[in-house]
Amino acid sequence: MQYVLSESDKVYTGETYTGDIGALAIHPDGTPYRTFRTQTVLVDGSRVRFENCTFENTAGPGKVAGQAIALYLDGDDIHVENCVLKGHQDTLFLAPLPPREVQPGGFTGPKQQTPRKDHTMYFKNCRIEGGVDFIFGGATAYFDDCDFVSNEKGYIFAPSTPEHVQTGFVARNCRFLREEGIADDSCYIARPWRIYAKVRLEDCWLDAHIHPEGFHDWNKPESHETTVFEEYRSKGPGAEKAARPDWVTFEQ
Repeated sequence: MQYVLSESDKVYTGETYTGDIGALAIHPDGTPYRTFRTQTVLVDGSRVRFENCTFENTAGPGKVAGQAIALYLDGDDIHVENCVLKGHQDTLFLAPLPPREVQPGGFTGPKQQTPRKDHTMYFKNCRIEGGVDFIFGGATAYFDDCDFVSNEKGYIFAPSTPEHVQTGFVARNCRFLREEGIADDSCYIARPWRIYAKVRLEDCWLDAHIHPEGFHDWNKPESHETTVFEEYRSKGPGAEKAARPDWVTFEQ
């Protein structure tokens, strides 16, 4: 099932949304769904609030299903509180899309031809589960008191912050957790989907699945001069063994 929520100034409480479409599935037009047609829920209204809701994409791990978005937010001033998001690869997309795709057809979906608008979004006391790049996109997004739960090896954040935007993804007093069986040193906090990516951690707790380097450059050495990856006062095993790259700000 797929849902499109376009109404602005709306509050949703206690809803459960479940879908099962992955990027490798075949769309009715005969082509693969690709990433941006897989979402269980697309929200393109503004000033929308979700409380005690669940968003889930059950397509499966990325190596089986490809990308599979549970929640796609493309509106401004969206608040998500006490919610659960479940998926694997690309669980949560926070628009805007980057200006240009790298591969032809990479942005195929309902928003590919729309203007890229700056958005700000807020998450409070949420649980977000995933594997590879499971929180990604170009929005300014604040995560307070949230749990990021890795259910396969990979990367938590993959921001594509526009060059002119000062703040990307900010995690404050959050926990970076893992499901049973996820190995030590198998997950990175972030990597840059685009080279002006911005991520800041403040007062977060990191389990031992976080790789000592913490951040990966996605084989984009040019991003060392343009990304802003910052980490302040981290705690837990993933911080105690930290060996962050010199292009990352790390202060305890």
